[in-house]
Amino acid sequence: MTAFGGFMSLLYLAMLVLAVVALVMAAMAREDAYRAADKQNKMFWLIILGITVVVNLVVPFLFLQIAGLIATIVFFVDVRPAIRQVSGGGGGGRRGGSSSDGPYGPYNGGR
Repeated sequence: MTAFGGFMSLLYLAMLVLAVVALVMAAMAREDAYRAADKQNKMFWLIILGITVVVNLVVPFLFLQIAGLIATIVFFVDVRPAIRQVSGGGGGGRRGGSSSDGPYGPYNGGR
């Protein structure tokens, strides 16, 4: 196997892993979170990401795999953050609190 062939194999594997992870995350999210985030419905994303996984496993056409990679990236950077925010899973690692809380507790504006 040449160095280029090894690189392409790693690239295909990385695209497959990303698609599988996105599919699992899409399946674990609640249906109502998709509607509340004003994104396509859950079934839409399950179908798109499922097709992406199948294409990465079966069809060796780079064009189709890149199209699936774009759908996976859209899910990760647009849909998933919106769903997490609606579901209460967002917040940058914060555990509860209000939007006026600072890093060390509530900020009351000097009152």
